Amino acid sequence: MLTNAVIVSVIVMVALSLMRVNVLFAITIAALTAGLVSGLNFSDSVNLMVSGMGGQANTAFSYILLGMFAVMIGFSGITTLLVQKMLTIFKGKKIVLVLTIAGIACLSQNVIPVHIAFIPILIPPLLGLFDRLKLDRRAVATALTFGLKAPYVMIPAGFGLIFHGIIRDEMISNKMDISMTQVAEAMLIPGLGMVAGLFIAIFISYRKDRVSKPAEQMDFHGADKVEENQLPASWNITHTFTVIAIIMALVVQIVTKSLVLGALSGIIILFLTRVVPFRRGDRVVQEGIGMMGMIAFVMLIASGYAHVLKETGEVDDLVEKTTSMVGTSPFVLSFFMLLVGLIITMGIGSSFGTIPILAALYVPLCAAAGLSPLATAALIGTAGALGDAGSPASDSTLGPTSGLNADGRHHHIWDTCVPTFLHYNIPLFIFGMIAALML
Repeated sequence: MLTNAVIVSVIVMVALSLMRVNVLFAITIAALTAGLVSGLNFSDSVNLMVSGMGGQANTAFSYILLGMFAVMIGFSGITTLLVQKMLTIFKGKKIVLVLTIAGIACLSQNVIPVHIAFIPILIPPLLGLFDRLKLDRRAVATALTFGLKAPYVMIPAGFGLIFHGIIRDEMISNKMDISMTQVAEAMLIPGLGMVAGLFIAIFISYRKDRVSKPAEQMDFHGADKVEENQLPASWNITHTFTVIAIIMALVVQIVTKSLVLGALSGIIILFLTRVVPFRRGDRVVQEGIGMMGMIAFVMLIASGYAHVLKETGEVDDLVEKTTSMVGTSPFVLSFFMLLVGLIITMGIGSSFGTIPILAALYVPLCAAAGLSPLATAALIGTAGALGDAGSPASDSTLGPTSGLNADGRHHHIWDTCVPTFLHYNIPLFIFGMIAALML
């Protein structure tokens, strides 16, 4: 089992990432490694990876457009008003600020389902405030990842409705009946593990003062540099048009269920209302790609990597070998099911995409071991969620890095992935085990 392509390639990806190899190279090498270990040659591995990159093309394009939209909002100056207000409210209140950011991030998954779109708009202008407060950016990274992940794990609304719906549908399709209410009940205990992880990060791990190490001088893409002694900005018609554009982008996204159309509608309104002149179009594109282009390409490569793992049959092989080894002991079964989920999701980088892979084999095994539908749902949901926090290829980590690294002083692996892995995957694993054994 240790020679399985999923295990070998994930180890390669994690090792390269920890050695500060750029995540784009790390995932590419991991995908090629998976192909070679599964018996393909270099050429076939590359072709299989490239053919699978289209699976995230819509997401990648939407992130590019969201980057451009964020740049245009920055041009409007409305973030100056927001940050000046936050400078007044949160001066000397680091923990309150971090908890507020976590709360805003939670709203982005359920109440206003914009996912990571708010990060490049809100976070870059606050970096100066973080440094003045000597706020450890790792605390902010864990707060953002909590808000991007915990709501869909626990709450069946917005993205959570999709996540819980996938768990329910996949369990039913594998002949184990369960309702959405039961799925939500099952996922509550694992979700509480994430709450515990957030509090440990904020109140214990990253409470001390820390200023990020200076990097080479970089411009803030689309972000207003707000100084504490800057004269207060006043509301004007440009800000009104910007708010209208943001609301319209949100409405279009919710109605059409398309991030691309939502971002495009906001961009068009800001151009038509002259908040951003047409002559600034080239700069908007350049800075938008500079802000979100890295995330877009990582998502494309990650999709190709996931395609290699699935098409070679290595994921199914890993699950089958693991389940055949562990027998029917609920404790041992739960432990290894969660461990396999962690490995797979670390590679694929998607909780939502992992559920169908796991459910097909986990449901019959849980039924044979006498586990209840609630316990089965908790295991499948937790196994899918494990690894999303901490995965270099996940938008739950790429999103926070895109905002916190706007000045080049926040490392994706050591300042985002490692902290979120430790503070969320470990509690998720423990609380997922508790849920499986209690329910």
